[in-house]
Amino acid sequence: MRKIILLSFLSLSFGSLVAQNAPYWQQHVDYKMDVSMDVKNYLYKGKQELVYTNNSPDTLRKVFYHLFFNAFQPGSEMDARVQTIKDPDGRMINKVKVDGKDIKESRMKTLKPNEIGFLNITNFKQDGVTAVTRTSGTIMEVTLAKPILPNSKTTFTLEFDGQVPVQVRRAGRNSTEGVALSMSQWYPKLAEFDFEGWHADPYIAREFHGVWGNFDVKITIDKDYTIGGSGYLQNKNEIGHGYQDAGVTVVYPKKTKTLTWHFVAPMVHDFTWAADNEYIHDVVKGPNDVDLHFFYKNNPKIIENWKNLQPLMVKVMDFYNHKVGPYPYKQYSFIQGGDGGMEYAMCTLMLGNGTLQGMLGTATHELGHAWFQHVLASNESKHPWMDEGFTTYVEDLALNELAGDKKVVNPFKGNYTAYYNLVASGKEQPQSTHGDRYDENRPYSISSYVKGSIFLSQLVYVIGQDNLDATLKRYYNDFKFKHPSPNDIKRTAERVSGAELDWYLIDWTQTTNTIDYGIKDVSDSGDKTVVTLERIGRMPMPIDLTVEYADGTKESFYIPLRMMNFIKENPDPSVKRTVLNDWAWAMSTYNFTIAKSKSAIKKIIIDPSGLMADVKAANNVYEVK
Repeated sequence: MRKIILLSFLSLSFGSLVAQNAPYWQQHVDYKMDVSMDVKNYLYKGKQELVYTNNSPDTLRKVFYHLFFNAFQPGSEMDARVQTIKDPDGRMINKVKVDGKDIKESRMKTLKPNEIGFLNITNFKQDGVTAVTRTSGTIMEVTLAKPILPNSKTTFTLEFDGQVPVQVRRAGRNSTEGVALSMSQWYPKLAEFDFEGWHADPYIAREFHGVWGNFDVKITIDKDYTIGGSGYLQNKNEIGHGYQDAGVTVVYPKKTKTLTWHFVAPMVHDFTWAADNEYIHDVVKGPNDVDLHFFYKNNPKIIENWKNLQPLMVKVMDFYNHKVGPYPYKQYSFIQGGDGGMEYAMCTLMLGNGTLQGMLGTATHELGHAWFQHVLASNESKHPWMDEGFTTYVEDLALNELAGDKKVVNPFKGNYTAYYNLVASGKEQPQSTHGDRYDENRPYSISSYVKGSIFLSQLVYVIGQDNLDATLKRYYNDFKFKHPSPNDIKRTAERVSGAELDWYLIDWTQTTNTIDYGIKDVSDSGDKTVVTLERIGRMPMPIDLTVEYADGTKESFYIPLRMMNFIKENPDPSVKRTVLNDWAWAMSTYNFTIAKSKSAIKKIIIDPSGLMADVKAANNVYEVK
């Protein structure tokens, strides 16, 4: 019996070891879709063939699909969320008066049958054999006709019919700016399965996660409509609409009523398109011979802004290529559509009637997502801060670079102010909170966009600018097309810098611990000065401190954080720096000596860079008035 128990234990231990050291894998999809759109009643029908490759070590007996358009109905989870959240998105509500009071009413609550969105699936088969499907809201569960073994393929076929909803959020028909069709998340989309399991999240209006693969899509639509979106148009000299080669004149047969557009999009996790019968379509060459497409309404009031935007976006793409890494596709499209700005594979849908400066900000942000959400593609539903935050970081850098004479030393200052206000509100939740389950919209936005951006700008303070720049490039190079997790950005920064950063990832993203250091005391000790610092907040940090003397000279001191096992390079070699003994987290105070008398000191500042997110800056300064 003892021998059997021992063998069982060894077997279990070996199995656990194999599981912990399993090589990276990810699923793969190959979509073929043929869809026809009726532009008069906003109904569409299609067929889909999907070859699914199971690269996992698991045998799959079920799969799940997203049917996003089912969210735009009375009684949906999205409708319920809008009705119950304290600060609903203004685009998703109507303000009405009930008994003399202003009431925020969900726009989905009052949608009529011909205004709702839906996506119905029929004739689902696996390798030609009918499989059982069950739809619940925006998720369809499929019980497979046969299991999908590890390292094997299967083919799913289905037919679908849908209705494009009145635009409530992102996708829909007849936007506020008059764009006919904003077709994002419009097709039956297979849910992601990875090392964590299935990610079949219901659609409640937040973000998305998808499976890498190839899309082959044919769209039949009224011949007067121009389409912009994901992928490369295969029959451009038959279609025209601004896609045709130089010198080619496209002439349709007299009886032509519709055109079938054929797009191919390789190695993406989404396929989006928009269409309108009044689009102007411009194409300019971007860096590395990438075609930048611009689709916007033929509205005299906005044409100049759209023209002026084009050379600016060439510069922004070039900046991102150098700051993060080369954009891997051969086209990107800026499309007037949607209800704000939203990133998709090789394109963005964005508002286009505003000021040039406003459009530049939106376009710069959404283009940044092409790197972080559509090449790296972290799980934006679970970790929205990784995509939105990192995109905000490079956006702020790019806009600052374009500012010319108005360029500032710290382009992230506004982000820190927003974060401090969130902390003061008492409404902050950890960044490990699922994007759908924040109590309110504003804390979600600040946590994702702002605190996520500070994760990187504060790393400049922690490991240095050169190390952070190298971290971003290596992160992109090592994890493009691989769905990185939070640990991957942390480990990349560790590999580049040599610092230990587990404490940083945990405290900043998995808790609401705050940073608060202060200068507790400055006292004479003969002809020297003793400075006492204190850690008040829970989150530890290394300390950069500058002393300004009455004679106009400066000196800096660096206190390493013991648990980092790291000494940062001097960020300002023009100023003499002394590296002091490290500071252990458990020690709430720290003393060090300045080799000059207190009377010689004019000012002492903790973190003169402003990149450490200390929530109480007032106690970071000692100054002789």
